[in-house]
Amino acid sequence: MQRNALTLSLLWLGAAVADESAPQTHLGLGDVEASTLTFQLTGEYVTAIRPAADNEIELLYDPLSTSSTSTLKAIPTAVYRPESYEAIDRARTSSQTEAKSIPTQWHETWVLGPDVTDRHTLRQLARMSSNAYHLPDQKQWRDLDPSWNINSSFPFGWDNAEDGFRGFVFQSADNSTVVLSIKGTTLQGPTSKKDKLNDNLLFSCCCARVDFSWIFSTVCNCYSWSPLHNRCDDPCLSAALVQESLFYSIGTKLVRDLRVLYPFANIWLVGHSLGGSLASLLGSTFGLPAVAFEAPGERMAAHRLHLPLPPLNFPSALPRVPVTHVYNNADPIPQGACTGVASPCAQVGYALETRCHLGKTIVYDTVGRLGWHVSVRNHGIDVLILDVLDAEGPWPDGETGEEREVPTAREEVECVDCFKWEFGHFKKHPIG
Repeated sequence: MQRNALTLSLLWLGAAVADESAPQTHLGLGDVEASTLTFQLTGEYVTAIRPAADNEIELLYDPLSTSSTSTLKAIPTAVYRPESYEAIDRARTSSQTEAKSIPTQWHETWVLGPDVTDRHTLRQLARMSSNAYHLPDQKQWRDLDPSWNINSSFPFGWDNAEDGFRGFVFQSADNSTVVLSIKGTTLQGPTSKKDKLNDNLLFSCCCARVDFSWIFSTVCNCYSWSPLHNRCDDPCLSAALVQESLFYSIGTKLVRDLRVLYPFANIWLVGHSLGGSLASLLGSTFGLPAVAFEAPGERMAAHRLHLPLPPLNFPSALPRVPVTHVYNNADPIPQGACTGVASPCAQVGYALETRCHLGKTIVYDTVGRLGWHVSVRNHGIDVLILDVLDAEGPWPDGETGEEREVPTAREEVECVDCFKWEFGHFKKHPIG
């Protein structure tokens, strides 16, 4: 399957390169009009739009039939991209090893990103996130709109269970869009050990040290004892997170390969839980639209990974990353509420303590509308698909009393992670 996908990709790339003489339009905010039939994005990404309504892409999956169509909405989206990945790598290395900040040049550009105000679009992306856990011939596989060409799509990471990082690459039938779907945590399976290691490194306050009883369960040795505070050594944490075997590092290699394979396609990233957080971190790194479902907070992980981030929004002072998180408020994990030694997460060896997310967040009020109680049973991607995204009717939108088909995406402005911990250089200069 991978060989066929690669062959098809190269054949398509040849056709795209042959059409380089087509006129190109620099797409700015003022250039986006509902009446526009076709435009091309400057640089790497070229896409034809055939609007059936305002800002819609009609993906045709059967060129011989005019009735077999389905509509996936996409909108022009501003993203900030670094001058090169090498510049990102240099800045990260300098920040980690020398504690020096190297300015990164960011370039604003416009691409087609998923319309996260559209319920059908979210449903399709959530199904792709679910399919990252399975292969097409498995019974848990969820069918997608026929506009997605499964024959030219392909899995990754399934040939070596020890790698852990796996999922699926989906390609639209018109070659305009490629979606990288990243698998989340599997509790029992060949990837479980590495899934748990990445979870506890990325989303715990300090090496998965929940209390003194976890001294033999921690994933790094960065805790620094103090009679008054919980202390954690920042340089130690950063060193633990930059191992080449960890999922973020593996993901950067895959994204770079996809950009070479599909230089003229819009690339989106999606995932559930751990996979969603990784999609967000990679999307922030490369300036690619990302949608994460029921994902733990990854803002602190971005800091510990020393990721240079785009310019800040005003007045929120949060980076302008093309990331949207989607979760329901009866799931404790994306809210950082599955914590403490007696929590269900701790009982199975997970310290999922962070709650602050990059980008914007769509929160479905399942507690208010459906009467759900907060429980880890509401964390599964199937619960979100079947009981939330597939549910008819409007949802409460914030505290205003308004209702919408999809709640408004908002930045998490007043959010603080791990406020009970003190972070610093305690291993080199112990205190007390």
